[in-house]
Amino acid sequence: MRFIQYSVITIVVLVLAFAVFLYKGEIPAAVVDAKYTNAASQFFTMDNGARVHYRDQGNPSGPAVVLVHGSNASLHTWEPWVPLLGEDYRIITMDLPAHGLTGATPDQDYGSAAQLNTVDALVELLGVDNFTLGGNSMGGGVTWQYTLAHPNKVNAMILVDASGLPQFWAQMLAEQAAASADGEKKEAPLAFKLLGQPWFRAISKYLDPYWLTKQGVESAYNHSPMVTDELIDRYYELALREGGREAPLSRFAGPRPVRAPVDANLFTQPTLILWGREDSLISVDIAHKFDAALPDSTLVIYDNVGHMPMEEIPAQSATDALAFLQTLTPRR
Repeated sequence: MRFIQYSVITIVVLVLAFAVFLYKGEIPAAVVDAKYTNAASQFFTMDNGARVHYRDQGNPSGPAVVLVHGSNASLHTWEPWVPLLGEDYRIITMDLPAHGLTGATPDQDYGSAAQLNTVDALVELLGVDNFTLGGNSMGGGVTWQYTLAHPNKVNAMILVDASGLPQFWAQMLAEQAAASADGEKKEAPLAFKLLGQPWFRAISKYLDPYWLTKQGVESAYNHSPMVTDELIDRYYELALREGGREAPLSRFAGPRPVRAPVDANLFTQPTLILWGREDSLISVDIAHKFDAALPDSTLVIYDNVGHMPMEEIPAQSATDALAFLQTLTPRR
């Protein structure tokens, strides 16, 4: 009987410790929105009721450049490029469903089709029918998928540490396994691994994600000096925004679709490939695979840079993007 009493007391203490030290509630949406909007922030409502946060900046008369952020990120990742490209180009960014200030959507659809529809709805809203499309990480996957679906709208692509074509992944996994066996595996954000586990998703909506966020940001940004408390807070507070906390979890809950190989010769658009050599999320090997597969590509690899060149080295990456954009002739 005494053993049972001690066990109950132990469980109660553990539950209280969990509640006190690990639990973290949501931050009111109005508070987060006030902090992470600026004078350029606008919102529009899609047919499915999703309220999408976007920014339309730079030269309104210049050629349009549409930029798409990566997984668990937001349009803020592109802000360092805006003053560097905006004198000559119109820079359009958005928060995809389940991300940033867009957050959860009424239909709770956060798959690839919803991402492509969001991009398309925004360019239709803004009357942009011809543009350069760029993306980082997951946003790079959105970029090449959208280009396949709407080839006449996309003038060129910019792939920044982008999610690869389907046929790249089996090769990459084998190469990563070999690298791990040789002790060469880079430190990757722990959160992505944990979010793939059902048990963690079941409790994570109650946990304080600060330390996972901090580790993930430091790893993705290759422990760059530009990783400040302010940057970590941006990821942390956007993740805790009221009403949107469960949306990212649902993205990891469903089975990953098996995609058929893509004929890379379908990409007739000039493509700039920018990559950090120290990327711990998507190997630089994928950059070389893109360069070998795409008919008209330019590859730039940055030493000592991780997954986010547009923030880690904004001046250099924007300069390379600008040089590429200046070579383009609009497609009609």
